[in-house]
Amino acid sequence: QVHVVESGGGLVQSGGSTRLSCKASSSFFNNWAVTWYRQRPGEERELVAALAIDCGGERIADSVKDRVIIFRHDNAVWLEINNLISEDTAMYYCNAIDHYARDYWGKGILVTVSS
Repeated sequence: QVHVVESGGGLVQSGGSTRLSCKASSSFFNNWAVTWYRQRPGEERELVAALAIDCGGERIADSVKDRVIIFRHDNAVWLEINNLISEDTAMYYCNAIDHYARDYWGKGILVTVSS
């Protein structure tokens, strides 16, 4: 069974930066597609950024395009959010899709932006 695990997050200051990492317990992870989603309290889950690890193709939501970077490093996919604002406070979830189009979700990690 594949496990997807997010790490990072926590309490961060407004205007600062944070990095979240996503790892999967599969040796084929480097051929997968990884998407970061977030969900604010009372709102629906929304896509933040996605990365096709094998080809490097990426997609970043327009709402965060100037502040978010997604990249692969050290067998993980990282989400970097810069110039944090209160609206970035949310649960962040990693979704990984393997080469058979099966998807796996992490349990989520909380980012709280303090003013």
